[in-house]
Amino acid sequence: MKASLSWLLGIAAVLGLSGVAGAQSSDALPTALAGTMLMFFVFCIVAVYIYMALALQTIATKTATANPWLAWIPIANLVLMLNVAKKPLWWILLFFIPLVNLIIAIMVWMAVAEARHKPNWWGILMIVPAVNIIVPGYLAWSD
Repeated sequence: MKASLSWLLGIAAVLGLSGVAGAQSSDALPTALAGTMLMFFVFCIVAVYIYMALALQTIATKTATANPWLAWIPIANLVLMLNVAKKPLWWILLFFIPLVNLIIAIMVWMAVAEARHKPNWWGILMIVPAVNIIVPGYLAWSD
Protein backbone atom coordinates (compact mmCIF):
# COMPACT_ATOMS: atom_id res chain seq x y z
CA MET A 1 0.00 0.00 0.00
CA LYS A 2 2.72 2.47 1.00
CA ALA A 3 4.88 1.43 -1.97
CA SER A 4 2.06 2.12 -4.40
CA LEU A 5 1.45 5.48 -2.70
CA SER A 6 5.13 6.31 -3.19
CA TRP A 7 4.87 5.41 -6.86
CA LEU A 8 1.75 7.52 -7.27
CA LEU A 9 3.44 10.51 -5.66
CA GLY A 10 6.43 10.03 -7.92
CA ILE A 11 4.29 9.85 -11.04
CA ALA A 12 2.34 12.91 -9.92
CA ALA A 13 5.63 14.78 -9.44
CA VAL A 14 6.81 13.77 -12.90
CA LEU A 15 3.52 14.75 -14.53
CA GLY A 16 3.34 18.00 -12.59
CA LEU A 17 6.87 18.99 -13.54
CA SER A 18 6.40 17.91 -17.15
CA GLY A 19 3.77 20.65 -17.54
CA VAL A 20 6.32 23.13 -16.27
CA ALA A 21 8.97 21.57 -18.49
CA GLY A 22 7.26 22.65 -21.68
CA ALA A 23 7.30 26.25 -20.54
CA GLN A 24 10.87 26.43 -19.19
CA SER A 25 13.24 23.81 -20.55
CA SER A 26 13.46 20.19 -21.61
CA ASP A 27 15.67 19.23 -18.65
CA ALA A 28 12.88 19.19 -16.04
CA LEU A 29 11.44 15.77 -16.95
CA PRO A 30 14.71 13.81 -16.55
CA THR A 31 15.38 15.70 -13.32
CA ALA A 32 11.92 14.84 -11.97
CA LEU A 33 12.35 11.20 -12.99
CA ALA A 34 15.75 11.06 -11.29
CA GLY A 35 14.27 12.61 -8.15
CA THR A 36 11.46 10.05 -8.16
CA MET A 37 13.93 7.20 -8.53
CA LEU A 38 16.04 8.62 -5.71
CA MET A 39 12.99 8.83 -3.44
CA PHE A 40 12.11 5.23 -4.27
CA PHE A 41 15.64 3.97 -3.48
CA VAL A 42 15.78 5.93 -0.22
CA PHE A 43 12.40 4.46 0.74
CA CYS A 44 13.68 0.93 0.00
CA ILE A 45 16.87 1.49 2.01
CA VAL A 46 14.93 2.81 5.00
CA ALA A 47 12.49 -0.12 4.81
CA VAL A 48 15.33 -2.67 4.75
CA TYR A 49 17.07 -0.89 7.66
CA ILE A 50 13.89 -0.99 9.76
CA TYR A 51 13.34 -4.66 8.91
CA MET A 52 16.93 -5.61 9.82
CA ALA A 53 16.81 -3.61 13.06
CA LEU A 54 13.53 -5.25 14.08
CA ALA A 55 14.91 -8.69 13.26
CA LEU A 56 18.14 -8.10 15.21
CA GLN A 57 16.22 -6.67 18.15
CA THR A 58 13.94 -9.73 18.18
CA ILE A 59 16.93 -12.09 17.95
CA ALA A 60 18.60 -10.28 20.87
CA THR A 61 15.40 -10.44 22.92
CA LYS A 62 14.93 -14.17 22.25
CA THR A 63 18.54 -14.94 23.13
CA ALA A 64 18.28 -12.84 26.33
CA THR A 65 21.09 -10.53 25.23
CA ALA A 66 21.35 -7.25 27.11
CA ASN A 67 20.32 -3.98 25.44
CA PRO A 68 18.36 -5.19 22.38
CA TRP A 69 17.61 -1.55 21.51
CA LEU A 70 21.18 -1.26 20.21
CA ALA A 71 19.87 -2.82 16.99
CA TRP A 72 18.65 0.64 15.93
CA ILE A 73 22.02 2.41 16.26
CA PRO A 74 24.29 1.94 13.20
CA ILE A 75 27.65 0.87 14.69
CA ALA A 76 26.21 -0.35 17.99
CA ASN A 77 24.17 -2.99 16.13
CA LEU A 78 27.46 -4.69 15.25
CA VAL A 79 28.31 -4.80 18.96
CA LEU A 80 24.90 -6.32 19.63
CA MET A 81 25.44 -8.95 16.93
CA LEU A 82 28.80 -9.84 18.46
CA ASN A 83 27.17 -10.15 21.89
CA VAL A 84 24.43 -12.42 20.50
CA ALA A 85 27.06 -14.52 18.72
CA LYS A 86 29.27 -14.56 21.85
CA LYS A 87 32.28 -13.32 19.92
CA PRO A 88 34.94 -10.93 21.28
CA LEU A 89 34.19 -7.22 20.90
CA TRP A 90 37.50 -6.50 19.17
CA TRP A 91 36.04 -8.29 16.12
CA ILE A 92 34.21 -5.04 15.40
CA LEU A 93 37.48 -3.79 13.88
CA LEU A 94 37.38 -6.66 11.41
CA PHE A 95 34.03 -5.41 10.07
CA PHE A 96 35.85 -2.35 8.68
CA ILE A 97 38.49 -4.25 6.67
CA PRO A 98 37.38 -4.91 3.08
CA LEU A 99 36.93 -8.59 2.16
CA VAL A 100 37.71 -9.63 5.73
CA ASN A 101 34.35 -8.18 6.73
CA LEU A 102 32.56 -10.66 4.47
CA ILE A 103 34.14 -13.65 6.19
CA ILE A 104 33.60 -12.17 9.66
CA ALA A 105 29.96 -11.34 8.88
CA ILE A 106 29.34 -14.92 7.76
CA MET A 107 31.02 -16.29 10.89
CA VAL A 108 28.98 -13.96 13.12
CA TRP A 109 25.69 -14.84 11.39
CA MET A 110 26.56 -18.55 11.72
CA ALA A 111 27.03 -18.04 15.46
CA VAL A 112 23.78 -16.04 15.64
CA ALA A 113 21.98 -18.95 13.97
CA GLU A 114 23.47 -21.34 16.52
CA ALA A 115 22.41 -19.01 19.34
CA ARG A 116 18.84 -19.30 18.00
CA HIS A 117 19.22 -23.12 17.89
CA LYS A 118 19.12 -23.22 14.08
CA PRO A 119 21.62 -24.92 11.74
CA ASN A 120 24.70 -22.76 11.24
CA TRP A 121 24.43 -22.98 7.45
CA TRP A 122 21.77 -20.26 7.72
CA GLY A 123 24.66 -17.87 8.35
CA ILE A 124 26.34 -18.96 5.11
CA LEU A 125 23.16 -18.00 3.24
CA MET A 126 23.89 -14.35 4.06
CA ILE A 127 26.23 -14.23 1.03
CA VAL A 128 23.35 -15.02 -1.36
CA PRO A 129 21.98 -11.65 -2.54
CA ALA A 130 18.19 -12.11 -2.32
CA VAL A 131 18.24 -14.65 0.49
CA ASN A 132 20.19 -12.38 2.85
CA ILE A 133 16.99 -10.39 3.35
CA ILE A 134 15.08 -13.51 4.42
CA VAL A 135 17.66 -15.02 6.81
CA PRO A 136 17.41 -12.43 9.64
CA GLY A 137 13.63 -12.66 9.55
CA TYR A 138 13.74 -16.44 9.71
CA LEU A 139 16.18 -16.37 12.62
CA ALA A 140 14.09 -13.77 14.44
CA TRP A 141 10.52 -14.95 13.99
CA SER A 142 10.66 -18.71 13.48
CA ASP A 143 10.36 -21.21 16.27
